[in-house]
Amino acid sequence: WVTSTTIEDLKQQRSIMIRFLTVACLATLAAGFAPARFQQTGILSNSATITTSVVSPSSPRVAPSLAAVSSGEKSGVSRSSKIYSPDSKEIPKVLGGVKIGLRKLVVVTGASSGLGLNAAVTLAKTGKYFVVMACRDVEKGKKVAKERGMPDGSYTVMKLELANLQSVRDFVANLKAFKSARPLTHLICNAAVYKPTDPEPAWTDDGFEMSMGVNHFGHFLLVNLLLEDMSRAKGARVCIVGSITGNTNTVGGGLVYPQADLGNLSGFEKGAREPVAMADGNPFFGAKAYKDSKVCNMMTVSELHRRYHEDTGIVFSSMYPGCIAETALFREKRQWFRKLFPVFMKYVTGGYVGEEEAGERLAQVIDDPQCNKSGVYWSWNGGAQTVGRWSPDGKPRGAGGSGGEIFENQQSDAVKDIETAKKMWELSKKAVGLTDKEMYKGGKLER
Repeated sequence: WVTSTTIEDLKQQRSIMIRFLTVACLATLAAGFAPARFQQTGILSNSATITTSVVSPSSPRVAPSLAAVSSGEKSGVSRSSKIYSPDSKEIPKVLGGVKIGLRKLVVVTGASSGLGLNAAVTLAKTGKYFVVMACRDVEKGKKVAKERGMPDGSYTVMKLELANLQSVRDFVANLKAFKSARPLTHLICNAAVYKPTDPEPAWTDDGFEMSMGVNHFGHFLLVNLLLEDMSRAKGARVCIVGSITGNTNTVGGGLVYPQADLGNLSGFEKGAREPVAMADGNPFFGAKAYKDSKVCNMMTVSELHRRYHEDTGIVFSSMYPGCIAETALFREKRQWFRKLFPVFMKYVTGGYVGEEEAGERLAQVIDDPQCNKSGVYWSWNGGAQTVGRWSPDGKPRGAGGSGGEIFENQQSDAVKDIETAKKMWELSKKAVGLTDKEMYKGGKLER
């Protein structure tokens, strides 16, 4: 027979083993977040522990030469071609008011795959919403909507290329033509670019580093252009998807190098355009560029709430849906990483959540009456501030993964830094060329 002391010893040994495996796996997986050249040159260390940066902050990271960037040879975007051109501008759809009927109108960016698609499907199938799927590839959006069984007459697909500010303005104009006089009720800013393995930055049509340009600047402009219209809607909500990677008080954001850090926003002060690739003005680092953009996303929500909630009544929020380890967001990762990462997140950290459940969570922030509170960062099942606790079903719980109830999570001190958020807002306005005339009430609340 087994004594209680033996049982306690076994529990302790199991706990130590789980921690050891977590540390080892984190160190190995973190290799997948480093640019390929780090592995090739031997800078990457697979023996690093969870408390030690896998890539040393002092390790050399060579900035792209000005000549290479200006010639477009290594920037990832040819200087002679554009992602979006006047020829690709979509012809405005009309008579949308008839199609929308009495339903609420919601726009979802990045709605052709992953989190955005599943949120769009969930909202459309409730029968309460007419969904505008804002996508780069309109034909792909139409195809996946049919494949996922979105009811006929519950959606339309409209072109939006967040890597081009003119496309954002064209989308807003087309949306207003489509919906006519009725206001937009809800806006979900979900689309994201993640390029952790790129050794050199890619650039948007406007010259922003791609991750920051799409994830932050494109959405920043989109929200501001729609505020005036949304202020006329009853119960309007805006949700900008956040991430634990931008919060240093989480495992993924605080223990996995590199950490998000906007510094003093010297990169934004320089205009945030080519050849300036990073918000802090430092040389390009793909994984950090994504994390920094998520900090800007969450700061944008805080500033929208602080500046506009009381006057507009719009509910502004952010959320972390859990680690969707099989999403197309990781399409830039190495094959071994894409195979191992879902298993690791599901059975070791407990942060894993499937695309369908993640989409339901995002839809909940828009639809659930209990989410009618502005300025909140929503999470589920522990919020990923620790690795999961082992449970009787053999799967760790409490790390933001599948299951659990929605709750108001706490963001890191860096994300809640009001002065930096104010500075980020002002510099972002300048970067995207947002005029007072385009802003809510002619920019009066900005003065």
